[in-house]
Amino acid sequence: MSTNNSHHQDLHSKLTMGGLLVTLGIIYGDIGTSPLYVMKAILGDYPISRDVVLGGISCIFWTLTLQTTLKYVLITLSADNHGEGGIFALFALVKRTKIKWLIVPAIIGGSALLADGIITPPISVSSAVEGLRLFNPEIKTIPIVIAILVLLFIIQQFGTKLVGKFFAPMMLVWFSMLGVLGAIQIVNDFSVFKAISPYYAYHLLSIHPEGFFVLGAVFLCTTGAEALYSDMGHCGRKNIRISWVFVKLMLLLNYFGQGAYLISHEGKTLMQLGGNAGNPFFLIMEKWFQPIGIVIATLAAVIASQALISGSFTLINEAMRLNFWPKVRIKYPTELKGQLYIPSINWLLLAGCIGIVLYFKESGEMEHAYGLAIILCMIMTTILLNFYLIMKRVKLFLIIPLILIYLTIEFSFLAANITKFTHGGFVTLLIASVLIGVMTTWYLAKQISKNYTKIVKIDNYKKVLAELSVDLSIPKYATHLVYMTNSTRFDEIEEKVMYSILQKRPKRADIYWFIHVNILSEPYRKEYKVTEVIKDDLYRIDFYLGFREPTKINLMFKEVIKDMVKNGEVDVTSRYESLNKNNIIGDFKFVLSEKFLSNDSDLTFFENIVMTTYFFLKKFSLSEEKGFGLDSSSVKVEQFPMVLHPPEIIGMKRLDKHNC
Repeated sequence: MSTNNSHHQDLHSKLTMGGLLVTLGIIYGDIGTSPLYVMKAILGDYPISRDVVLGGISCIFWTLTLQTTLKYVLITLSADNHGEGGIFALFALVKRTKIKWLIVPAIIGGSALLADGIITPPISVSSAVEGLRLFNPEIKTIPIVIAILVLLFIIQQFGTKLVGKFFAPMMLVWFSMLGVLGAIQIVNDFSVFKAISPYYAYHLLSIHPEGFFVLGAVFLCTTGAEALYSDMGHCGRKNIRISWVFVKLMLLLNYFGQGAYLISHEGKTLMQLGGNAGNPFFLIMEKWFQPIGIVIATLAAVIASQALISGSFTLINEAMRLNFWPKVRIKYPTELKGQLYIPSINWLLLAGCIGIVLYFKESGEMEHAYGLAIILCMIMTTILLNFYLIMKRVKLFLIIPLILIYLTIEFSFLAANITKFTHGGFVTLLIASVLIGVMTTWYLAKQISKNYTKIVKIDNYKKVLAELSVDLSIPKYATHLVYMTNSTRFDEIEEKVMYSILQKRPKRADIYWFIHVNILSEPYRKEYKVTEVIKDDLYRIDFYLGFREPTKINLMFKEVIKDMVKNGEVDVTSRYESLNKNNIIGDFKFVLSEKFLSNDSDLTFFENIVMTTYFFLKKFSLSEEKGFGLDSSSVKVEQFPMVLHPPEIIGMKRLDKHNC
């Protein structure tokens, strides 16, 4: 077991005050800012009705209890992959069942989470900033919201280590404020606690002007549950479960407090109570506290956005390792484990967020579009969770009712959210569809390529490689020649590698190295294995890396060589006489093959679409040498034709010279 794995297991068994505080800062941003807009979305422009208010709070209470607490905090958090959570980590676990179609819910879920994530920063920041209208109803909030978002995305490249220290205390202040504000209002009307009865939730669905579809607004209170699961690796399961007790209590106090305030103003509309800023969240504050409340709410919204951005980076990194996404540049701005920055995703997210703000303009309009994609992600998680529970040999009489209950709840939410499609939900679904297209194309192209890669036995080439190594009639290409291979067996190699060594300008080297990278189903592991294929001539190195580990072949290979030299397994000094005498280390040359689609390929219509799209996307992805973390000065990239379905014998007829 590697030290990283033991560290992550410690994280799940440890329960500390520091850990609980950090959890508040990292995990609950999205779900913690939902009181900013949920009750406002439920009431809409209709006059306040006691039954609607109690029904809305009842729906919120039971949604947070059944969906967030029971499904995610208690059940789904148990499905951790060596301490890591999220839909791709869950897929990496259930992949062991060898059920191929499970890749479908994984891709749909991951894409939906990323797509709906684009709307989270705009809706949270807009809802907070719009509180300024309490003081100036004419204030233009769009430029302020965009300025905050631009600043937030610019600081990503510097890492969040310093800002992170500010997150935890700030979120503690935020949740405490939620609880206190709610409690002050509840004191005036304890009857609001009637909403705990599920009868009021049922009653709401029958008397609300929008009937069943009000669930689309209720669902907004739990949209952060999926992000909570995705961020599990940062804090540990125990810290999340214990801190959730405090967070849920503060959220419910605030919702019940908003309810008590609204009941006391029955018959009025939110517009009559606060004009353009008619948001019950700000209306329950005393006038003198409103400026402070707006500042705290804005900071909490920024923190919620930060958690989502970090989660998106992690999600794309996992997608790349699972062959769902083109290789893109990753930076590691701090020494913190799991802290990474992906420039291309950062700027795409910013563009998406600005587009959402300019398109919808108001947080009220964003509410109409928010949640449609995320419920798809939750349904996909439920499907994968079903196979995880089966894999863990949980009794079927427990699994079947549990999964059926959650599929019923989530499909009800999906049906209620369907109305959002025409109100802007199509935006997130369109983005999700594009992401699904990219992930599916990349995965299928990799599978097609793998199916048509010809593998040969190394034993058939041992003699010629040993002779080539000492053939002085061929100019030496390098002291050490290194090839990356996708072959999983140590006694096999791609035919194109042998073609490169023996035929595409024969390459004489003193020692040949084949390197294979195994991406594991667990997140953090760094191990390697060395196989001596031909003594002093050919070695194979297999790296075993967790799906969250960076692929830095250059540094890892140097470390392996250093260990092998130390153990006396290999001599890496230059074989040139003058350099050998002075103990100069020989040169290392990496040869990578870059595929292009051969004109000789006879593709089906479907394969043609997949491969054409794949090679188009490849133009925007990271080059092979950068993807493997190699120094371009020591890398030779060879173009290699990829022939799919080579045509049958054409049947040419030879003419003799008299017929010409």
